[in-house]
Amino acid sequence: MTRPQLDLKRRTLSGEAGGRRVLGVLTVVALATVVAFGTIGLTGNLEYALGLRLRKVAAMIVVGVAVGYSSVLFQTVTNNRILTPQIMGFDSLFVLIQTLIVYFAGAIALSSTDPRLLFAVQSGLMITFAFALHRWLFDRNSRDLYLLVLVGVIFGTLFSSLSSLASRLINPNDFVTLQDSLFASFNAVDESLLWFSAGVLGLLGVWGTRLFRKLDVVALGRDTAIGLGVHHRSVVNRSLVIIAVLVSVSTALVGPVMFLGVLVANLARQLTRTFRHRIVVPAASLIAIITLIGGQLVLEQVLGMDTALSVVINFGGGIYFLVLLVRESTR
Repeated sequence: MTRPQLDLKRRTLSGEAGGRRVLGVLTVVALATVVAFGTIGLTGNLEYALGLRLRKVAAMIVVGVAVGYSSVLFQTVTNNRILTPQIMGFDSLFVLIQTLIVYFAGAIALSSTDPRLLFAVQSGLMITFAFALHRWLFDRNSRDLYLLVLVGVIFGTLFSSLSSLASRLINPNDFVTLQDSLFASFNAVDESLLWFSAGVLGLLGVWGTRLFRKLDVVALGRDTAIGLGVHHRSVVNRSLVIIAVLVSVSTALVGPVMFLGVLVANLARQLTRTFRHRIVVPAASLIAIITLIGGQLVLEQVLGMDTALSVVINFGGGIYFLVLLVRESTR
């Protein structure tokens, strides 16, 4: 082995060791955040109150892992550190579905519908949209990835415009109920849907870990990956399936959190300073868990539930997104 190869191997091993230390710290912080959320301000019937908090924690862990996992994979296959799966229109489609239900059936129908039926309809439509878009564009040519993203952005804009039009036509009282349903909420998550989502996340997570080594190569670029013997199209196809299902299920479970993905994926890469997905993906998931649970703790104990958690996250994530845009434009 030549000296440059030895130096590269040494730097890679050093980066992985540093990444593992970061993972250890993030794990400790995540556990401390969970304990703090479960114990601070706990009053009344302790068993009942703790059960409610643990359900919230479980929901935030499922959503955090889904968002962190899917965002890192999406940025890898698109070779872009600013894009996230939400840019493809999943959040806009969720908002459109909610708005159309209220427009045609009224707010009472939205609040009284079986949560399991609503979850099945919302996640099913989002997954169908993602697969139809993928089959229409990406299956024809592996170079159509950026066209896929562009069309996803266009459809997202279309869904947002239709939602805005429909919301202007509904009853003002129904509109208030609709607005409450459009913000991500962990306060009333159906337990059966939570465990179903956790099961889907577990299965896809295990499947996705088998792609991590190949995704490390895909991150180097399409031509480089093909030159190194990786079936680029197959890896990207499977990654997009995982991304579509994770984003659809997590959004249908609690609602949209627009800028969480771009925030946690980029912070994970900055903190770990490695390209290895077996380190970056867990780091992004842990950062998402810390952000969600820590944000909910501050929201409940400091802000007195005066706003929604997604508003706070979108505010901070939006600022970070602008910083990334400025940084990318100056390179």
